[in-house]
Amino acid sequence: MINKTTLDFRVYLVLDPDLTAQFGMVETAVAAAQAGAGLIQLRAPNWKKRACYDCAIALKKALRPFHIPLIVDDHVDVALAAQADGVHVGQKDLPIEVVRQLVGPDMIVGLSINNLAQLESMNPHLVDYIGVGPVFATTTKKDADAPIGVSGLSNIAQLSPVPVVGIGGINEERTVEIARTVADGIAVISAICGQVDPGKATRNLLAAWQKGRLS
Repeated sequence: MINKTTLDFRVYLVLDPDLTAQFGMVETAVAAAQAGAGLIQLRAPNWKKRACYDCAIALKKALRPFHIPLIVDDHVDVALAAQADGVHVGQKDLPIEVVRQLVGPDMIVGLSINNLAQLESMNPHLVDYIGVGPVFATTTKKDADAPIGVSGLSNIAQLSPVPVVGIGGINEERTVEIARTVADGIAVISAICGQVDPGKATRNLLAAWQKGRLS
């Protein structure tokens, strides 16, 4: 069982099937895990659930030696069926109260937040972390809200009772900016997925995070 009190949010990889097509979903995840990624999420909005389930099973097996949590995006049933470590839902998915009731107290539950009103309406006892953004404009989520910027992320992070991960358009340079706030980490897609060397990309992001924390 994953210890939710020791989760490492610094670099949270969100896998994308299209961007990882050449290198592979599992291969990208393993490379990032070896390089120090703290959490890995399976996000495949255009896949049928059987494909998500099969991939989740493969990822769970591949990540087991690294003790890194596997999070499934949106699909609570797939997360449960594959015995994933957690599930991440957005504002248009199942209500967080229903999600927690379905998965029980031990599974990691993440929630997407875009503004202070959503934060204020959230029950912190049901959520283990929030993904806040998009911080910057992003091309990997076509229905994303308007960017909130580092200042918007910082405002939410200062008030959040649970760990905060910034997401949306984040690269190495922007990682340094975010690390200077009280946010707990970054969630990235294209900064690792589709890169020539996903492991090196992960290490570079971790180095950028450390640089920001020390500056």
